[in-house]
Amino acid sequence: MKTLYLDCGMGSAGDMLTAALIELVPDPDDFISRLNSVGIPDVEFKKERTEKCGITGTHISVLVHGQEENSEIHEHEHEHDHEHVHLHTHMHDHLHLNLHDHEHHLHDHEHHHEHGHSHNDLHGIDHIVRDHLNLPDKVKDNILSVYQLIAEAESHVHGVPVTDIHFHEVGTMDAIADITAVCLLMNELDPDEVVASPVHVGSGHVKCAHGILPVPAPATAYILQNIPSYGGEIKGELCTPTGAALLKHFVTRFGNMPVMKTSAIGYGMGKKDFPAANCVRAMLGETEDKMEKIVKLSCNVDDMTAESISYAMEKLFEAGALDVFTTPVGMKKSRPGTLIQTLCRPQDEESIVRIIFKHTTTIGIRKTYADRYVLERKVEELTTPYGKVRRKVSQGYGVRRVKYEYDDLSGLADNQNISIEEARRLIEDPE
Repeated sequence: MKTLYLDCGMGSAGDMLTAALIELVPDPDDFISRLNSVGIPDVEFKKERTEKCGITGTHISVLVHGQEENSEIHEHEHEHDHEHVHLHTHMHDHLHLNLHDHEHHLHDHEHHHEHGHSHNDLHGIDHIVRDHLNLPDKVKDNILSVYQLIAEAESHVHGVPVTDIHFHEVGTMDAIADITAVCLLMNELDPDEVVASPVHVGSGHVKCAHGILPVPAPATAYILQNIPSYGGEIKGELCTPTGAALLKHFVTRFGNMPVMKTSAIGYGMGKKDFPAANCVRAMLGETEDKMEKIVKLSCNVDDMTAESISYAMEKLFEAGALDVFTTPVGMKKSRPGTLIQTLCRPQDEESIVRIIFKHTTTIGIRKTYADRYVLERKVEELTTPYGKVRRKVSQGYGVRRVKYEYDDLSGLADNQNISIEEARRLIEDPE
């Protein structure tokens, strides 16, 4: 199984992820040329070799109107480019938030400020991505999904609707560039699984005009919810909102590097120097077929209706159960009953037990541990002449299976007034 492992021991940022992943493609120079022909307005990608703590890797620069955005600001040292977010309040005052790697600067500005920046909201971002970029639809969908994560985080942190967040022109192009590059690279590499280490966010505080922000910055912290992360001794902001959003969107699971046969390694370098090499490391290779530990929770009931059992099963699936199934059994005093069995991950055991007790009449639950052999699964979205159709791809142990999503197949069959089998043939052979 093709596996991509991301070592985020020095955090995550859009340009560092781009640089690490670009070292994994066969021809990085050709890929840069392709990026520059995608059609991002006034944007040029450049790459250069650089060294951190004796390790050589790639640094990616994004030029907007011929210059890196942070070159306009001289009083601070920057690690990466910025994202600019304008938060419009109902009083029509503007709070100009510069979001960037390793420094945050907050300053008020009025409608007619000296930089003459134009604004774009999420609708404008959608227009740029959908109508101007020469990219596959899947890549465009991923770009907008990542941007949505960032906008939702800013909306939550600042207490304003997502529709009131407007992106500064230069920062918009810069962020679109980073996100587009990573999304296109992920499409090129097409890993079956993406594993990432816990994310090092840095420590300390960063200064801004209105006070001091903790590390990780509030938007980054919001995006990293439910993702393993840690601080450490390095002072500074190592993980940015863009880097966090890209990880949240693409990573299958977080943990230690799996046992894998590595075929390519990439180092994506930041600008700043720290006691540790300031880079994201990406490793591409093959992992063995998958086996995982699961918990089986079983209980017998003889006084529940079919409707009540069905409702309990729905609640168990909502709580994260891997599978729930029932078997008719004979119980005490020759009563017919039902054996309810629930499979779950070990970390979900306690919450699943509570659901079973809450929604069934059982007074006891049996627990057993088991190993489960599984095929790796992923959902692909196909663009057909009849609309988008999702399919589930399962592979491992020498087999590969493809199954189209029933709802999509039935919708196509209804629209074309054909059978399910005919709909499947149309997808597989549109000619």
